[in-house]
Amino acid sequence: MSSEERQRLEQLRENLAAVHERIARGCADAGRDPGEVTLVVVTKFFPASDVLLLHRLGVRDFGENRDQEAGEKFAEVRRVLFAADGQGPTLHFIGQLQSNKAAHVAGYADVVQSVDRRKLVTGLAKGAAGRGRRLQVLLQVSLDGDTSRGGAPPEQLDELAEAVAGEEHLDLRGVMAVAPLGADPDASFARLREVADGIRSRHPGADLVSAGMSGDLEAALRHGATHLRVGTAILGSRPSLL
Repeated sequence: MSSEERQRLEQLRENLAAVHERIARGCADAGRDPGEVTLVVVTKFFPASDVLLLHRLGVRDFGENRDQEAGEKFAEVRRVLFAADGQGPTLHFIGQLQSNKAAHVAGYADVVQSVDRRKLVTGLAKGAAGRGRRLQVLLQVSLDGDTSRGGAPPEQLDELAEAVAGEEHLDLRGVMAVAPLGADPDASFARLREVADGIRSRHPGADLVSAGMSGDLEAALRHGATHLRVGTAILGSRPSLL
């Protein structure tokens, strides 16, 4: 390992430890067990080398939001990891997804957290069936009615949930949301919990709640988040795109 790689490894180790400490404190304040919370490290725009270093530090769940980047990066990551020990990471696709790319994403992602319309359900099911695999799905919820950042209004979720549940190769696992810009994250995630409880009452296996990022993970923990999506607090500022 080069000196630059060692330096990056230590930087990631420190940042990861700080986030785990925040999670531990947040869970203690909320009376929760940190063991029931999954940290998804968002590696979009960062190289495969960072994913491999994070895997060395014990991270197993990674988030990406761009199809081409994610597919290419994790093909490389999985080649390296399977050659080393036969174990690969869990890849969560968390970004807005175009319907014409859904089948492709279903071929390599393990979880798609951003399902917000019926056409995506059809595409994901087709892609998963074509690869003979099952795909975990979370419904993305718009908490303020603004769907420009992705997400379906809460009143549309029941129909969407039924569509996912009716597909042989898709597993409905829960809901995901991003706190609206400028909104109180506590109020936003309290609303998400209500939505999540409603979906789970009709689909008991849909017990995952993906909420909270670098700036608001404590609020998400207070309102039952099972998955946190953290990038900047661990990896630093995103690299500039040329």
